[in-house]
Amino acid sequence: MSLLKDLPELEKAGVITSETAVKIEAYYKSQHGSSTNKLFVVFGILGAILVGLGIILIIAHNWDELSKITKTFFAFLPLLVGQFFCAFALFKKKESVAWRESTSAFLFFAFGSSISLVSQVYNIPGNLSSFLLTWMLLCLPLFYVMKSSITSLLYLIGITYYACETSYWNFPTSTSYAYWALLLLALPYYYHLLKNKTKSNFTSFHNWVVPLSVIIVLGTITDKFEELMFVAYISLFGLVYLVGESKFFASQLSFRNGYRILGSLGTIICLLILSFDDFWGHLRQKDFLFDELARSPELIVSVLIAIIAGVMFFFHFKERGIKQLKPIAPVFLFFIPLFILGIYTPYPIFLVNILIFLIAIQTIRVGAHHNHLGILNYGLLTIAILIVCRFFDSNLSYVLRGILFVIVGAGFFFANYWMLKKRKEHG
Repeated sequence: MSLLKDLPELEKAGVITSETAVKIEAYYKSQHGSSTNKLFVVFGILGAILVGLGIILIIAHNWDELSKITKTFFAFLPLLVGQFFCAFALFKKKESVAWRESTSAFLFFAFGSSISLVSQVYNIPGNLSSFLLTWMLLCLPLFYVMKSSITSLLYLIGITYYACETSYWNFPTSTSYAYWALLLLALPYYYHLLKNKTKSNFTSFHNWVVPLSVIIVLGTITDKFEELMFVAYISLFGLVYLVGESKFFASQLSFRNGYRILGSLGTIICLLILSFDDFWGHLRQKDFLFDELARSPELIVSVLIAIIAGVMFFFHFKERGIKQLKPIAPVFLFFIPLFILGIYTPYPIFLVNILIFLIAIQTIRVGAHHNHLGILNYGLLTIAILIVCRFFDSNLSYVLRGILFVIVGAGFFFANYWMLKKRKEHG
C-alpha cells in the first residue's frame, strides 16, 4: 500500500504522531489479512471438493476390475480420510476457519459417495429420495460439531433437493413432510450465525438459501385444492418481507438481506400472474366442499402462515406507524378477501391490477422520497411489466399500446433525470 510506505515521511514531517502511524499500519494489515483469510477459506473448500471428486473418478474408472472386498475398502476410504482430517482440524486447527470448512465439505461428499458405493456393491434397494434423506441425516451433526457453515448450506440445498425429488417429481405417489423436520433441526445453527456472525458472508448466503428453500418446498403441500396455494404463497412472501424489514435485517445491506428482496419480488410476481383471468375463471368453476376443504393441507398451511404473517405485521405496524409502512407489507392482508370474492365474482382481476398499480406508484414515491434510484426504477419497472401483461390479453389498439409504452419509457427517462439532477444539486 502506498499509504503505508508514506507513513515514516508523514510521521517525520509531524503530520501524524507515532501512535497514529502504528494504528494505521495495524488497521491496513488487519484488512489485508482478513481478505487473505477469506480467499484461503474459499480455495480450501474448492480444493477439498475437487480432491474428493477426483478420488471418486479415479476409483470409478477401475471399478469393474476390483473385487467386492476392494470395492468395500474404497467405498469407505473417502469417509475415513475425511473423518481423519476433520478430527485433525477439530483438535489441532480449531481456530482455522479454512481447515474446518474445507475438511467438513470433503467429509460431506464422502458420506454421499460411501452410501452410494456400498449400496451398489451389496445391491441394497432404494431410490434417490431415500438416498438423499439418509445422506442428509448422517451429515446433520457435521456442521454442529465442526461449526461449518459451508456444510450447513450444502445440507439446506440437499434437503430442498430431497423435497423436490420426493413431492414434485414423484407426485402424487409420495410426500416430503420429513423436509420440515430436517429444516427445523438446522435452524439452531442458523440462529447461531445470526447472533454471532451477523456480517459473515456465510450468514449472508444463509439469509438467501433459507427463505428460498422454504419458498421452493411450500408447493409440495399441494393436494386437491391447489388454488389455495396462492393464499399460502402470498402470505409467505408477506411474512418473508416483514422478516426482512425487521430491525435486525433492515439495517443490513441489500445483498445480505435476501428476505426483503425475495418477499418483494415474490409478491409482485404472484400478483402479476393473478392479473390474468385464467386463474380467476378456473377458481369460479371450482367446487369447494366444506368437509374436504376444512381437512385439506392447503387450507391449514394458508391459515397458519397468514396468522403468523398477521402477527408480524401487527408488531411491524405498531413499531413504525402508517407513514413508514412499505407498500408490499400489507398486500397479503388485502389479497385474502380478494381471493374469497373471486370464488363468486369476476371483479378481483380488476382489483388486482389496481393493487399492482398502486404498489408501483407508492414504490416510486418511496424511491423519490429516499433519493434511491433502485427503488424508483423498481416501481417504474413494475408498471412497465403490468402494461406488457395487459398488452397480450387486452383488446386495446396497437396505437394505444404504443402510446402507453412511450409514456412509460419517458417516465423512466425523466424520473431518473430528475433524481440525478436532485442528487447533483444536493451533492
